[in-house]
Amino acid sequence: MPLNFAAVGFETEPFTVTWTAADAILYALGVGAGQTDPLEELALTTENTTGVQQQVLPSFGIVLGQSGLLRRIPIGEFDRSKLLHADQRIEMAAEIPAAGAATVRARLDGIYDKRTGALVVVSARACDTETGALLWTSRLGYFIRGAGGFGGEPPATESWSVPDDEPDILVATPTRPDQALLYRLSGDRNPLHSDPAFAARAGFDRPILHGLCTYGVVHRALLGALCEGDTGRFGSMYARFSRPILPGEELRTAVWRDRAGARFQTVDGTGRTVLDRGRFDFR
Repeated sequence: MPLNFAAVGFETEPFTVTWTAADAILYALGVGAGQTDPLEELALTTENTTGVQQQVLPSFGIVLGQSGLLRRIPIGEFDRSKLLHADQRIEMAAEIPAAGAATVRARLDGIYDKRTGALVVVSARACDTETGALLWTSRLGYFIRGAGGFGGEPPATESWSVPDDEPDILVATPTRPDQALLYRLSGDRNPLHSDPAFAARAGFDRPILHGLCTYGVVHRALLGALCEGDTGRFGSMYARFSRPILPGEELRTAVWRDRAGARFQTVDGTGRTVLDRGRFDFR
């Protein structure tokens, strides 16, 4: 099933995404806000609490900006059960309003041979529809298993290593057994995360948690640990997806602070790396 290498450089027509305060709250609940203590993150989970102004998790921009990208970009033909999220970056230019509209432009930046599969890299840029002001940019990698072996240059990578020092912070973050069922209501209806038969086709014993849900859970935890929950202080976040987890597993994130923010790495309950090469920067 051929990939469309001629599409590299393809840019979508601008498309508009809209959201409400309820959409932002549903996303926050989907990545675990209020899960441990319903009163702890009311700025993310309510819109009418006395003395609390609603805030939107910055990672919600990823979900909005990547709406329908696989339909909009002619990547080619491939088995959707072989598609996995490889890595993700988001960078904020402004806070996302509780409700609004954004105009998104997306581009197919490259298709790279990773031998065991193909890495498809897509970037997106979202601007406020009324003012034209930039809100956020994102860049993601899709890994298509079994689609490699076609040759070509590998993608550029930034140097990253686990610091020699002990972590400055260790953050434990639970997930719920029904986390994927709740998270999918924010728009990612991929049956890999809900349909046992589809998950079996992909080689999993049961549906796995969305990679972007894992990313959002850790993003929310780091926002609390490093920014005291203040979305206005967040600048950017990057992580590579090393392995999926099952809903209900606990995540443990090691954080090493520096002047710009922090490096981080997330493991599952058995110590296997889930998010690698993590970077969290202040605005």
